[in-house]
Amino acid sequence: MSPDLDHSSRPAGQTLANDYDSFAEAYAAETESNLINGYYTRPAMLDLAGDVAGRRILDVGCGAGPLLAALRDRGAIVTGIDPSAKMLDLARQRLGDGAALHQGGLGDEPLPFPDAAFDDVVVCLVLHYLEDWTAPLAELRRVLVPGGRLIVAVNHPFVYHLIRPEADYFATEQWSEEYTFDGQPAVLTYWHRPLHAITNEFVAAGFRIAVMSEPPPAPGAREAFPDLVTSPSGYILCYLFLVLEAV
Repeated sequence: MSPDLDHSSRPAGQTLANDYDSFAEAYAAETESNLINGYYTRPAMLDLAGDVAGRRILDVGCGAGPLLAALRDRGAIVTGIDPSAKMLDLARQRLGDGAALHQGGLGDEPLPFPDAAFDDVVVCLVLHYLEDWTAPLAELRRVLVPGGRLIVAVNHPFVYHLIRPEADYFATEQWSEEYTFDGQPAVLTYWHRPLHAITNEFVAAGFRIAVMSEPPPAPGAREAFPDLVTSPSGYILCYLFLVLEAV
C-alpha cells in the first residue's frame, strides 16, 4: 500500500491484478525515489540488514533491482528472483549482465537454489500477495543457513482496518486497490491477515522473531514530502518490518 500514490479500494476479483509486466517501467519510475519506496521501505530494509559485506543475499521479488543494487553496493553477494520478465530486464539494465537474476515466483514452485545457499533472504512487499504462506516460508527457510536471517516488509495489518473499517480485521481475506504509477493505472491485489496470524506463520515455519519494526521515514522525508509526512512524530503507518532468524 502506497499512500503517496493515487489509489482507491475495490473488492477483489473485478479485474486482472498484479500483472507487473504490464506496468513494469511505470512502477520502476514511480517507486525510484518516492516517499514510500525511496524514503521509507528501502532505507528501513537496509537499516535492518546492517553490515552485509560478504554475505550471500537473495532478494525474492527483486523487481527492477533497487534494493538488490543497494545491497551489492554495501558489499553483499547478491542474487535476485522475480516472476516478471520485464522487471528482470530493468534489473539487468541496472545491475549489468553479470548479475545473478532468475525468473520465478514465491510459492509457484520450489526456489531454484540448493539448501542453505544464503546467509540472508530479503522479501520486500511480496508475502502480502499470497493467500497461503506455508510452502513459501518453508522454501525460504530451506535456502537459508541455520541462523540465517529472513528480512521482511509486509502490509501493516492495521492499515487494512483503517481503509476498510467494515471488514473483519481478524479474517484472512483478499482485497484490491487501484493505483496510478507514473501516470499509468494498475491494480494490486493483496491478502490481509491479522498481526497474530503473521507472527504465528513465521514461528510455525521455523523462524524466531528477532526484530519487529514500525520505523520512521529516512531523514529528509518531511522536507521532500510535506503534504504526506504530517504527523508530529514524522512517522507514517504503512508497512510492518521484521527480522527473523532461521532456527
